[in-house]
Amino acid sequence: MSYNIGLSGLFAANKSLNVTGNNIANVATTGFKSSRTEFQDQYAASIRGTSGSTNVGSGVTVSSVSQQFTQGNLTTGTGRSLDLAIQGNGFFMVSNNGESLYTRNGAFYPDKDGNVVDSSGNKLQGYGVDGSGNVVAGVLTNLKIDSSNLTPKPTGTITIGSNLNSTATVPTVSPFDPSDLNSYTTTNSTPIFDSQGNQHSLDQYFVKTGTNAWSMYTLVDGRNAQNPGTTPVVADETKLTFNSDGSLDKTASSSSGAVSVNADGTFQLTGWIPAAQVGTTGVWASNGSNAKVGGIQIDMLATSQTNSVSGVISKSQDGYATGQLAGLSVDAGGNLFATYTNQQSKVIGQVSITNFANVQGLIPVGGSGWKESFASGVAVTGSPETGTLGSIVGDALEDSNVDLTSELVDLIREQSNYQANAKTISTENTIMQTTIQMVS
Repeated sequence: MSYNIGLSGLFAANKSLNVTGNNIANVATTGFKSSRTEFQDQYAASIRGTSGSTNVGSGVTVSSVSQQFTQGNLTTGTGRSLDLAIQGNGFFMVSNNGESLYTRNGAFYPDKDGNVVDSSGNKLQGYGVDGSGNVVAGVLTNLKIDSSNLTPKPTGTITIGSNLNSTATVPTVSPFDPSDLNSYTTTNSTPIFDSQGNQHSLDQYFVKTGTNAWSMYTLVDGRNAQNPGTTPVVADETKLTFNSDGSLDKTASSSSGAVSVNADGTFQLTGWIPAAQVGTTGVWASNGSNAKVGGIQIDMLATSQTNSVSGVISKSQDGYATGQLAGLSVDAGGNLFATYTNQQSKVIGQVSITNFANVQGLIPVGGSGWKESFASGVAVTGSPETGTLGSIVGDALEDSNVDLTSELVDLIREQSNYQANAKTISTENTIMQTTIQMVS
């Protein structure tokens, strides 16, 4: 028996205890991946490099400490929109002053400059957007949160789906007067916006004039669209005709004033002067803003006339007021959305995911991070949910994949292993003492 055999066993057992202790210490570390100690036996070779059938091994050595890149449990509902977790394969790429590091710890937040960073200040990498809001795939950049206000957008398109009651009677009062309920059949209002983000009301009044025939009177803020200061108020009239099946006859509509009929049967509000009351005089005049260039298209092709109550079924318009950043969110594809106080949202970037042919070849650098190596292969970076890359879970973090119960069992076994190897050395020492006494 050799002291070296026992010593090699003590070293291996101590190494295994260290690995298990490190796993246990990091049981609550976000994105941590547990390790295991791998051993191999040793045999001493003869001078000629051959081993006899009676050769005894020369102990044990630690061949590797390998990390286990299995999926950890996800803790969802963290309450932080930039807490991100990867479901499946891959790593977040972060930049440490130009050096690329890879991590499964997705606890990110914006720094003072708006960069999305981790607790060490490393900047999360992803894809930016162009001037049209489209993700520029393939060009990695530091993801950044733009906290500036969303500039207003003047209304350019309105889409309204509604029904006019075919059994309604012709109003008893004529001509049309917006202040007299008896001069029109039904009405609806749609919010619209000017170039400065001021909200206005597009008011439409519908008057039944005969069988399958209606007139639509249009005002903005209760005023004439092109001449808001006109007194008394003069509404622009559009004549609507319906087919026998209740659908709108888009070829029979006619109009005058600010509202015209397009070739496709939609209407166009042109020449609108956004206005407001001046001071305390009550006089209406331009508020200094403009309408959308080219006017506002009003799509009412889905309007019908049936034996049902009059009313709006669906309505949308594409304008909005100035918006302040209200929150952030990330979808499964890694798209980073900014939401604003004006109920708008837009993509401001996309989180990328990186994977390797051999993740065991990655070099751990601490902080739940790794570096690329020759053994790992070249980094392959792309959008989430493409190829073999995983998906992103927002408002979530990936827990350590350490199985505490298993680690405690391993700890007991490794302790016994250490004690047994210590006993080997103790026994060798007893034999040596006996030998010395025999020759004394």
